[in-house]
Amino acid sequence: EWSDRGVEGSARFLNRLWRLVHDELDKLQGIAPYDGTEPIEGDLRALHRKTHQTIKKVTEDIEQRFHFNTAISAVMELVNAIYQFRSEVRYGPEALPVLRLAVEMAIVLISPMVPHIADEMWQTLGHEKSVVQEPWPQWDQEAVAEEQQLIVVQVNGKLRNRVYVSPSASKEEVQQIALADERIKTFIGDKPIRKVVVVPGRLVNVVV
Repeated sequence: EWSDRGVEGSARFLNRLWRLVHDELDKLQGIAPYDGTEPIEGDLRALHRKTHQTIKKVTEDIEQRFHFNTAISAVMELVNAIYQFRSEVRYGPEALPVLRLAVEMAIVLISPMVPHIADEMWQTLGHEKSVVQEPWPQWDQEAVAEEQQLIVVQVNGKLRNRVYVSPSASKEEVQQIALADERIKTFIGDKPIRKVVVVPGRLVNVVV
């Protein structure tokens, strides 16, 4: 059954993106998008990571799965991340290239679905050519990857290896990664595992 709610939600999102472009216009005029040459940390790095994760998600959703709805949702998440960055982070001029890239990518990635409004926003940012003439962006695999934590893995209290895990990984996920490590498997052998102690962000101790 037809509902206007979907149209209303889409209109709200496009208006939100439109406002973002115009609110940041003065700051972003003449700023080149971040090209990855200068090191960035903290919130800037997180926004840059989100930008490239969105490029990857939208590209795969459109080219491989033809899931336009999830592609649009991914761009919505990026726009939310930009708004959150603007409201929560006190940033200076060094952040503007990263912010410019994020805004531009939101426009480029949404352009297959709404080419006309995307083109208006694209030219508002100072581009002379149409957004449809812009090459499709490529994601940076290094930027896409979440920052990893290096943790110690012990067997019966003795250091046996170190493994990388996501900072957001649960205790269960950290345990699985540790137990799947080939060196740890060798030290465990065929001995039964009595207990696994996980100290988040620090270590895993396998008691056999």
